Amino acid sequence: MTIAASTQLICFLVLSSVVVLGALGVVLLSNIVYSAFLLGGVFLAVAGLYLLLNASFVAAAQVLVYVGAVNVLILFAIMLVNKKEDLAPIPGITLRRLLSGGVCVGLFALLTRVVLTTPWVEGPEPIGEDATVRIGEHLFTDYLLPFELASVLLLMAMIGAIVLARRDVQAVDPGTGELADQGLIEKARTPLLVDQPPS
Repeated sequence: MTIAASTQLICFLVLSSVVVLGALGVVLLSNIVYSAFLLGGVFLAVAGLYLLLNASFVAAAQVLVYVGAVNVLILFAIMLVNKKEDLAPIPGITLRRLLSGGVCVGLFALLTRVVLTTPWVEGPEPIGEDATVRIGEHLFTDYLLPFELASVLLLMAMIGAIVLARRDVQAVDPGTGELADQGLIEKARTPLLVDQPPS
């Protein structure tokens, strides 16, 4: 094994372990802010895996779109809506955990079977500088509708987070019609020197 091949293998093992451990942290951590930061780390590690596949444009798009836009949007929504509330006990939580664990184990077994039974072959030859042009053509012709739907979905998520956060500073909750919690409304400020009447 050459130095380049061994270096590539070490990079793949490190990046794949970061992806797996980060994904487990996203799911298992109780603090949602830490989970969002770990999700950004997972996105960065996936971009590194794209670089190992000589897909530099896809790696750059991964960093710009997922780390720079989607993850920032998730963090923004979490910071707006993150309320300190005591969660009520969920009835039947043990059964729900067993069912979700069974689904996860089944999905993992299915993916493992696919990996072990698929006859992996060498992919097509890279097309070099024409890759960006080819991706742009597919993105704005064949996949234009999903691309626009994703942008509208992100915009709706941003608006929803702002509406949820604004409920605390309105007198009446627009959804239920009840009085809203006024704890976050700005208190009356002390008049500045320029606001005080002359003595």
